[in-house]
Amino acid sequence: MRGVATGGELSAEERVRIRRAHERLRIASKELESLVATDPIKGRWEPEAAPIEIVAAARAELGHAYAAITARQAEILGWERERSALEVLDRGRLLSFSYEDLSLYHGPGSPGGVAHAFKVMEHAFALLKSDGPLERREITVATAFGGPGARDGFEMVLRAVSGERFVLDPALARPERGTARERFVFRIGHRERSVTLALREGFVSDEFIALARQERSPEEEAHLDVLKLEMASRVMSRPAAEVYDSA
Repeated sequence: MRGVATGGELSAEERVRIRRAHERLRIASKELESLVATDPIKGRWEPEAAPIEIVAAARAELGHAYAAITARQAEILGWERERSALEVLDRGRLLSFSYEDLSLYHGPGSPGGVAHAFKVMEHAFALLKSDGPLERREITVATAFGGPGARDGFEMVLRAVSGERFVLDPALARPERGTARERFVFRIGHRERSVTLALREGFVSDEFIALARQERSPEEEAHLDVLKLEMASRVMSRPAAEVYDSA
């Protein structure tokens, strides 16, 4: 495959495929929005709740459309060469994990949490390693964030949960950073060294946090799914050091 391509280097067929992938994502997003976020018209019309199975189908299509556009970007634009991978050693064997690997292990439930775990490990590994990749089973994780996506990300790469090296520690929270960021604090250790990372501004919204912590209707659940995908995209589109800083 060629290197990273620009629009002017694409063939007519490739440009059409990219446009179709973008259009599918736009249509899927608008369809879900029309089902769960249509405003009433005062005195004229009040929207009715869509059937749960219709909302579920729209949610699934949005996820498929998101996966399709990232696949087209990788295939046609060559962006997979820019994608980073997490490397660790396990009994002398080098293991490499992509964000897609972590996503497949976790499933579609919390793509944002998976993205956060990926960026935390990417940044922490760079800070902690000296003469090569870290030993997988000697890495510890302590965090105030208990999301299942992040937990599964650490488990796949580090086997930290099953190895009892993952600790949920509410005392690590930083309330002074605000509601949206206070729990996104991670202490990653390797042997005698450790680093604590905290989330920078702009990656998690107050709306997401409020919705994630409340009881939700099917419509709110669908909207939360959209916010999760948006957050995952924001996190994965930036270098790890721009998402998390040392705290």
